[in-house]
Amino acid sequence: MIGAGLRLLPVLIALALVSGDGLASNVSPSRTLQPHWSEVKWPFPIDQWGTGRAFRCGAEACGETVVLYLRPKIGFCNCRKGVYDDAELDRVDDMALLGPEFSGIGESQVVSVGWMKGRSRIFTVSGPYQPPSAAAAIAFNDKCDVVVATVTAEPDPAAGVPQALQFLNTDLVLRWARAELGSDGS
Repeated sequence: MIGAGLRLLPVLIALALVSGDGLASNVSPSRTLQPHWSEVKWPFPIDQWGTGRAFRCGAEACGETVVLYLRPKIGFCNCRKGVYDDAELDRVDDMALLGPEFSGIGESQVVSVGWMKGRSRIFTVSGPYQPPSAAAAIAFNDKCDVVVATVTAEPDPAAGVPQALQFLNTDLVLRWARAELGSDGS
């Protein structure tokens, strides 16, 4: 009986970490962890796009520490096609925030966030004073406006993308996107 209780302990701890503030999202049935995202301070200097929002999901809740940086870029998307290919994703992403040298690994994947469509892709990022690392870019649009998400996760940013996409599809983020983009969400 004690052995069964010990096996349930990680599940109970993960459930205790999930608060009722709308920041938690569901994970795939194959995982017992429930992601819990906390807003953290935007760590980057202000550039032409201003500041954004940053969120963190710790390893105890997401299996690895995942950080998501999120901001709108108003009027910066291909109005007719949206974020439809690797070239457009590369044009709108925020990889430069992480390092001056970056390149995509493989082809991007189609993503859906609420009513919006876009692409995601893994990148290598490096610079003269930093070791090479990897990160993911996710961009999705509403007409001519794009929302750009940058995902870092240790040790594997690709593993953080599904967690980030689930969070991006929560009411918290979708309400924020509607307000930032001036969209009715259709």
